[in-house]
Amino acid sequence: MISPPAIRLTEYRRANIPRGAIPHELGERLWREHGERIAVEFPSPKSGDCWQLTSLGWVGVIPLTPEFRIVLQPKVHLRNLFGMIEYAHRLKGFRFLDGAFHCEEIEDFFSELAGILARRVIDRARRGLHMEYVQRSDRLPYLRGGLDIERLIRAPHAADIGCTYDESTVDIDDNRIIAWTLSTIARNGVCGPRLLPVIRRASSALEGLVETRPYLPRDCSGRRYTRLNEDYHPLHALCRFFLEHGGPTGNEGNHEMIPFLVDMARLFELFVAEWMMEHLPERFRLMAQENIPLGPGLRFRIDLVIYDAAANLPLMVIDTKYKTPRSPDAADVAQVVAYAEAKGCRDAILLYPSDLPEPLDCMIGSIRVRSMAFNLDGDLEEGGNDLLRSILPA
Repeated sequence: MISPPAIRLTEYRRANIPRGAIPHELGERLWREHGERIAVEFPSPKSGDCWQLTSLGWVGVIPLTPEFRIVLQPKVHLRNLFGMIEYAHRLKGFRFLDGAFHCEEIEDFFSELAGILARRVIDRARRGLHMEYVQRSDRLPYLRGGLDIERLIRAPHAADIGCTYDESTVDIDDNRIIAWTLSTIARNGVCGPRLLPVIRRASSALEGLVETRPYLPRDCSGRRYTRLNEDYHPLHALCRFFLEHGGPTGNEGNHEMIPFLVDMARLFELFVAEWMMEHLPERFRLMAQENIPLGPGLRFRIDLVIYDAAANLPLMVIDTKYKTPRSPDAADVAQVVAYAEAKGCRDAILLYPSDLPEPLDCMIGSIRVRSMAFNLDGDLEEGGNDLLRSILPA
């Protein structure tokens, strides 16, 4: 298997592609199906007879055909992208992920993560998949479990016996989630020739034992773990990552290939929330995605609200913005001020992934509005600690 040629784009950097490098029908398909992820300008005298493509904050691979794909590179280093994913998907501390960031290309990065999942599944299958008891009802030639009295009354002369019994099985949600994720990965065109056989071997370890049916990312969260299945926790976290970013066509169906796309704005938001929850001093409390009802059918959803834990008073609102303009947009400023007013606090922060050339620090009425950065260019821990020192009261 040889990877098809790729056009590589980096977030928010416009690329000029010669007209002949992209067949017109594929360019039109890219515009129609992925116009919210890639700004597509068709060849014209204005564009110098070139395609002009700009990645709009997405990272991943779009395999338009087996012979043609678009690769969306992150502007952050892959090591820091991995660190963001660790926090956002609560994988911090699972040491088997060590080394996954030693990749130079985004395809290798995703492929390595998929390989880690597959190898752990193969190892668990060798030791035995987690099983649970499920209740069955059947008519048997012998008594098993409890007697189905209702069936016996309806058919007292039947030769077989209605029984209700418990049976152990591996065909449960814990394993079905993994089977569906591996099936999705095998179809998305991300894994290269080195790791695709590992993905298939992991799928084969579940084949015939576990039903492969669609699951949603939310099915991977909030699950119950005991000493018998605690090693499934990181596996389901990885499954959630792959299912969340399986692309706009990553649904039930018989697609030959599906895109694999990470919304960096959403990842940034999740990463900042999880990092702060772990690092905020105890005297503070963080609420993420707090809903504020405003009236019938109208509500605010605030990215982050920091409270004084003892008094339960909101101290500041934070709105994450995964973009780097020269200065904050007026609409973004108005939005975060409205959030602060709704929460009754006097500090509003627009949080960016790097420092702005023209930062903002001003009073709008009684509310202080600032642009701040959780810097993704250097060490993530240092970037977060610098932010906390800047925003938290002494």
